[in-house]
Amino acid sequence: MKLYFKNQLGLMAAAIMLVCCFTQTNAQVVSSGAVNGKKLNPLLPGYFADPTIKKFGDTYYIYATTDNIMLASGAPTVWYSKDFENWYNYKMDVPAFTAEPLVNFWAPDIIQRNNKYYLYFGNCEMGCNIYGYVSDTPVGPWRKLNAHDKPVISHNYPREGFPSLDAQFFTDTDNRVYGYWGTWVHYNGGYAVGELITPGMDSMQKAKNIPLVQTPKPFEAPYMIKKGNKYILMYSGGSCHDETYNVRYSYASTPYGPFKEGANNPVLSTNADKTVHGPGHHSVLQDGDDYYIVYHKHDYPMTRGGLSRQVCIDKLVFENDSTIKAVVPANTGYINPSKVKPPQNIALNATATASSAYHLKMPGTDYEYAAALATDGNNATLWKAGNNTLPQSLTIDLGSVKRIRRVFTQFEFPSFYYQYVLRYSADGKTWKLFADRASNRMPGSPMIDDNDVKTRYIKLTVTGTEKQGLYAAVWNMKVYDKLFDIPLPIKNKNSVSAPALRSGHNILLDINAADMPAGKPFASVKNKGTFGGLMYKTGNVTIEKDETGVTAFRFTKGALSALKPVPQTLAWNGAYTVAAWVKAPVVAKEGSCLMSWCNRNVMRLANSYNAMYFNSGGYGAAGHLDYHFDMKYNHVPAANEWHYLVLTFDGMTERIYVDGVEDNAQMMTLSSAINGAKFIIGASDEGENYNGYLASLKMYDYALSSDDIKKQMQLTKPIK
Repeated sequence: MKLYFKNQLGLMAAAIMLVCCFTQTNAQVVSSGAVNGKKLNPLLPGYFADPTIKKFGDTYYIYATTDNIMLASGAPTVWYSKDFENWYNYKMDVPAFTAEPLVNFWAPDIIQRNNKYYLYFGNCEMGCNIYGYVSDTPVGPWRKLNAHDKPVISHNYPREGFPSLDAQFFTDTDNRVYGYWGTWVHYNGGYAVGELITPGMDSMQKAKNIPLVQTPKPFEAPYMIKKGNKYILMYSGGSCHDETYNVRYSYASTPYGPFKEGANNPVLSTNADKTVHGPGHHSVLQDGDDYYIVYHKHDYPMTRGGLSRQVCIDKLVFENDSTIKAVVPANTGYINPSKVKPPQNIALNATATASSAYHLKMPGTDYEYAAALATDGNNATLWKAGNNTLPQSLTIDLGSVKRIRRVFTQFEFPSFYYQYVLRYSADGKTWKLFADRASNRMPGSPMIDDNDVKTRYIKLTVTGTEKQGLYAAVWNMKVYDKLFDIPLPIKNKNSVSAPALRSGHNILLDINAADMPAGKPFASVKNKGTFGGLMYKTGNVTIEKDETGVTAFRFTKGALSALKPVPQTLAWNGAYTVAAWVKAPVVAKEGSCLMSWCNRNVMRLANSYNAMYFNSGGYGAAGHLDYHFDMKYNHVPAANEWHYLVLTFDGMTERIYVDGVEDNAQMMTLSSAINGAKFIIGASDEGENYNGYLASLKMYDYALSSDDIKKQMQLTKPIK
């Protein structure tokens, strides 16, 4: 099971760059608005990576990769703020390519020049290239710099096989613009440097590779700054797969080098208590005489694959023009550089209660997404409902009756819309309407609702989400007793997508070989589940009694497939359970798919594909197109024995059970692509046939609990 892109021209570099995977220790996060006057990291309420920070006029902007969506392939967005505390998310209008839709928007950078703004980002749909756009404003709308999908920096430039990603541009004191790019460079011979041709800003010249010896222990993400007469090339080293990810630097007397390794390397790395884990891929903000390093780290608890990264900031201090002091990162790690005083949030640390709260229990992790985390002013923590059924409610108690003019709600995923209602009450019993967003289709963060009431309680009720299976989840709810100016007069466009469907809590598939006569040929099997219809045989599938007398389907390069499309309740992050009684004469190392219900060709990006397997390799239990997300069996079930295998996903945690006992688990977000997909038993959508017996199989559009699984194991045990 490998990660596939639509185009195969050396694109694994992009996958390795963006995918991070490791076991995170049970670190703790601070839960209050500030400590000793220092603001809390992360800076942004959401999953974003590869940040580029700029200050245009009196407004700060952060351009970043939108994370936790199909291999970090979320929508192009920008965050902006004047007070550096309240950040506003805007979904930018970036035209798609002519030949392909725009899916990857990776590691963006922006240049202001001649009253224009030039936006650059990496994309791997037609080779790993850097594309350029231009606008009259820092937020768009954007126009292509080149027609016919021509990149500014092409794949294989400056030499064959070089993936052009992670480009950052540097304007020298003589007004020349240089670009630095490269990823997975320890395999690709070093970073690249070239000069951007001006005034067109749409192509490069004089490009060359920087020898590996000049940037020791590199990985990706070069970033150039100039201090005095020294050119300081910062970059990310170690491995983004684990806590060794870090920031290093070398320096030179010219933009092209030669570069000499700097002192104090690495200057940013995982801190001692692991609360800042795997920091890297940064940019630098110079504000007056002060410097700040803005970077991403992994979330806590950590999502499987490391693709729920969050943006942080710390002070960057120079000993001299060629020496950077090592940064000691912390969750309370920065002083606000803005001179603008943020409005007072009167709900900070207010008592909060909720209809439910998710309790994450896995080996090494015991964590509750409690209601109080929505009022702690901390972008590292959030309230999340106990399951992904709706409606779900969050209630804030301000302690006494107060005047309320504005409510900010920062939902978990800023680029998707949430539907909700805000109500208020003076006594907690009689409720009145503050804001009705039950039909909302506009994404954004924060969602801003204004009114003028006197109340003690504010209740948020989430009634719908844009994407299937998303939870009611809130980073922060902020409440204000006065109105204030929002930095930019812009709003996100409404989505054209309809709200997600609610799960019917159904058994979709119910197939049992005991209902069929053994030894007789057949063309189809009746599905007794609510999905109905027939499962049609293709290839070699027979109905036999094994040596113990159990009637079962015998798969030998064959499958049972439905003709109807997979229901929408299984799309995106929809919950599911697949439960099957199986016996494999030999447990294969790879392949051997028991059940498939996604179309890997829609996106060919990690987590857009789900399938249940029975093999001994890295995707032994669940395949997601990339081994950083796949789930194996910790204890591979024995060959030639009957086993009850259950793969379940509740929208937060994927678990595999063997004979009623949990064998492995991982936290993740899916983006299941079901368009054009069909239910397939005994094979994947590209073969990977299962070779063995299957007595019965059920598929649910919800997650079974551990107790449910034990009960079903007894009820469905094959009869000899």
